[in-house]
Amino acid sequence: MPILPEIRVGDPIRHEALAVFPLFSPAGGGVEYLLSDEAITAGSVNVEEVSEGGSVPNLLVTNVSNSKVLFLEGEELRGAKQNRVLNTSVLVAAHSKTTIPVSCVEQGRWRYRSRQFVSGDSHSSSKLRHYLKQSVSESLKAGRGHASDQMAVWGEVSRQMSSLSSSSETGAMADTYESYRERVKEFRERLKYVEGATGVVIAVGKQVVALDLFDKPSTCRKVWDRLLTGVVMDALEANASDQVAQPADVEGLLARLRDSAWEQAPAVGEGQEFRSDADSRTHASALVFGESVLHGSVVVAN
Repeated sequence: MPILPEIRVGDPIRHEALAVFPLFSPAGGGVEYLLSDEAITAGSVNVEEVSEGGSVPNLLVTNVSNSKVLFLEGEELRGAKQNRVLNTSVLVAAHSKTTIPVSCVEQGRWRYRSRQFVSGDSHSSSKLRHYLKQSVSESLKAGRGHASDQMAVWGEVSRQMSSLSSSSETGAMADTYESYRERVKEFRERLKYVEGATGVVIAVGKQVVALDLFDKPSTCRKVWDRLLTGVVMDALEANASDQVAQPADVEGLLARLRDSAWEQAPAVGEGQEFRSDADSRTHASALVFGESVLHGSVVVAN
């Protein structure tokens, strides 16, 4: 099982229905890697369909660099035949080709807009991540690999689009995000990265909905704004309430994780993957390399 580091919960930052709790933990064992958006922009990795015909649940990553590259569960990749999100976090080895498991978040398109994918600079909402993590864990237990419930993913993308009165010719999650670009910018301005944080817990109203923990502050700093995009959508859907989550709620989640049984699952790339169901509503995973938890994440149904 992964050895979770000692974690200190910082004071929350709040804006409307959203509360952000920075997490502080000792830095990991010095694993060197690029984040996917950095590597894509630099041309260090190419992300494309697995073949000319494509395959909805899989993409091919070619890493031509000397560095490992970290892709994060829930991050969006845009382009090629349809936009996708990562089903699990993957550490791609240097100078390698890796097939990564993904889910479609653009149901109405299956034609090329580009040969290669780019980073969407966006992340799945906590609701969508819950469908991803729960269904992938069930798939792994059944020996079917990191497959998601694609129909549930499409259903959630459509539901959120309708809830937020957005529209898209191709049913693209990206179009919902684009229609609220100014609101996302506002939340990012109000909920800035807290220096030294290695992770973050998100609450919508009184409900803690997501936790993400990284091996070092530099990774958390780089992905902070991207992680906020999806949970801003959650917050925009929420009803106004005077009830808010408190640090004790976060401590309670951390305690449940430490008491949970973790099972190892086959990692897609390098490292080791572990998964846990703290209860019927709380699902967790961790990508570990050596003694470092590169990305630990938890989603709670809300």
